Amino acid sequence: MSDLDLDELAGELADFAPAKKKQATYTPREERIIAGFEDIERFYEEHGRLPVHGEDRDIFERLYAVRLDRLRELEECRTLLTSFDKHGLLDRVEAAGPEAEELDPDDLMAELAGLGEGDDITHLRHVRSAEEKRAAEEIARRDKCVDFAKFEPLFKQVKDELANGTRVTRPFELKAEIRPGAYFIVFGQICYVAEMGEIFTNPQGRTDARLRVIFDNGTESGMLMRSLQRQLNEDDAGRRVTDPSPGPLFADKAEDGETETGTIYVLRSKSDHPVVAEHRAVMHKIGVTSGAVETRIAAAEKSSTYLLAGVEVAATYKVYGVNCQKLENLLHKVFSAAQINLSIPDRFGHMVKPREWFLVPLNVIDDAVKRIRDRSILEYRYDPQSASLVRHGEAE
Repeated sequence: MSDLDLDELAGELADFAPAKKKQATYTPREERIIAGFEDIERFYEEHGRLPVHGEDRDIFERLYAVRLDRLRELEECRTLLTSFDKHGLLDRVEAAGPEAEELDPDDLMAELAGLGEGDDITHLRHVRSAEEKRAAEEIARRDKCVDFAKFEPLFKQVKDELANGTRVTRPFELKAEIRPGAYFIVFGQICYVAEMGEIFTNPQGRTDARLRVIFDNGTESGMLMRSLQRQLNEDDAGRRVTDPSPGPLFADKAEDGETETGTIYVLRSKSDHPVVAEHRAVMHKIGVTSGAVETRIAAAEKSSTYLLAGVEVAATYKVYGVNCQKLENLLHKVFSAAQINLSIPDRFGHMVKPREWFLVPLNVIDDAVKRIRDRSILEYRYDPQSASLVRHGEAE
């Protein structure tokens, strides 16, 4: 056999070369479906298993699991992908895991891009920002609440109170609203702040604290206060649940069929006691009476309640259809931080401590009355440092 040069050899071999395959052409939609399936194959090759559903899984694994379910359901997709399914993923059955997720269309996990007209299976239209991903990770890190039995009745009560109007929901506004005992609605679940650790300053110079947050689905999270704040801000439907309303304590005027039941009164003492003299402008007695204020204070000079001295009426507010004692207790609770610690001898020489006197400016008392009228007073307390009403959790 004579030697052949390379060109002749190539010519000989060309006669036996297999016929070239005609290059397949795909529509843009088919190309997107193929590309999406290749994402699933890469996951399989990297992890040695199919993607599975479950809240504890990576957000993209959950997407691939939902996508694979959909590809298996659509016969046109199975036919298209047969030649690409080198691992037999379309027919592979593995050990049963969590049930397939039925997710809200607005959720990333329902984003089966490319399986609808004009969609791109490789483009996640609702891909979240870095902060949103961190929020999703917080959700994924929730643990089962082992003592949920003691919290379950609380959630039932809150739901009942929301239904009957004792509680209402309002938009979340301030980090200070996050405090032990507070309820919120975030991503469709009611959560309860059961515990709060000591407040610290994070590396960014902002205050934060570790929380124990219980969710009404029986899970809990040890998230940071700012993580909960971020989730509430990012959730368009995020809400705070108000404390139980005390009812219509006030009315600017009596409604039909409703009778006037009392008056809030604010008094100043004319006592010459050194403490009273020093703080007379801001030292007030706050009370509620179902009778006439004039009758109530007629014998002030003989009563230790009035510091055994005459008083002047600084302000009055009419109240309608209320329990005067409960209303008075509410006002005293709001201003408890400003209650004056003063001891004086009564008519018999016994030392007594009048408990209805507070170091509070009159304009703040007026503000408190307005907040009781609009039912927001339960969210506030008096802060002596700023001499104003602040939301619970602020100025601490």
